[in-house]
Amino acid sequence: MDKPAFRTDDERWAAVQARLREADGLFYYSVRTTGVYCQPSCPSRGARRANVAFHATRAEAESAGFRPCLRCKPDQPPLAERQAAVVAQACRLIDAALEEPDLETLAQACGMSRFHFHRVFKAHTGITPKVYAAARRAERLKQGLAQAPSVTAAAYDAGFNSSGRFYAASPGVLGMTPGRYRAGGGGERIHFAVAACSLGALLVASTGKGICSILLGDDPDALVRDLQDRFPKAELVGAEAGFEATVAQVVAFVEAPRIGLDLPLDLRGTAFQQRVWQALRAIPAGRTVGYAELAGQLGMPQGARAVAGACAANPVAIAVPCHRVVRNDGSISGYRWGVERKRALLERELENN
Repeated sequence: MDKPAFRTDDERWAAVQARLREADGLFYYSVRTTGVYCQPSCPSRGARRANVAFHATRAEAESAGFRPCLRCKPDQPPLAERQAAVVAQACRLIDAALEEPDLETLAQACGMSRFHFHRVFKAHTGITPKVYAAARRAERLKQGLAQAPSVTAAAYDAGFNSSGRFYAASPGVLGMTPGRYRAGGGGERIHFAVAACSLGALLVASTGKGICSILLGDDPDALVRDLQDRFPKAELVGAEAGFEATVAQVVAFVEAPRIGLDLPLDLRGTAFQQRVWQALRAIPAGRTVGYAELAGQLGMPQGARAVAGACAANPVAIAVPCHRVVRNDGSISGYRWGVERKRALLERELENN
């Protein structure tokens, strides 16, 4: 939809009174009594109409002798862009630090109060600075365990300043013991089976904690290779009779979503991905939400793209129903296992609703 043109002063004045953000950049207004010019959405105290003039560009306002407002900063990029730059700066600081910076240090470096910085960071990333720092430390730990000469060296390189803290945190970070992770998941036993369903081939895999993968596709061999790539050194156990009942439950759930799937899950992902997956599981069958709507529910109005990325990383199709997230206009968009499967799942849920 095209933006309003705001061709007349009456239209511009109405936009200023409404602090209409959609008008920002389309025109500027100056206030004779203060000597400043502003964006239409400026939160400053309202001026009297008799003291206001309108300008098509910043240059026009400045040539008339007005200076930029210190609150709405009309001479700088839009607020969302400025906040995104601040968040990126904070992420770089966290990434480069040997030890996790505290909130006060990060806020001061970004020129914000602790409260405002925390709120802006979470709005743009969906997680707090502390959770982001923990996730980055986990990534460094995983890289270090593959490259460092010892588990201890990897722990200290990742920023753990004591072995006690490291071993207490590692199961939640790695999903297994550090030694087992260093061995590439060696020793972990994963049961799996491939079955046919109305959507094609279906692979179900489970650890001792619960289902870790539900994959859909056309080629059963390709699904098995996908599982092997994810757990390269785990012991994959197929075609066990006792596991067939679990697979049958998943197939039944594909065909009739309303019956639900009462099986434990072993979901492994970042803290942010876990938040998104938990929110997805709360969407009832037959309902859809937009990426932006879901991001808003998670308290991150700028995070639609990040939510889409978490949906794409979902390892358990259907059980974590990322197929229930659609474009903001309601149309069906990309799906890791194919748009046609996504459409079929949604149609089936609506029919059974």
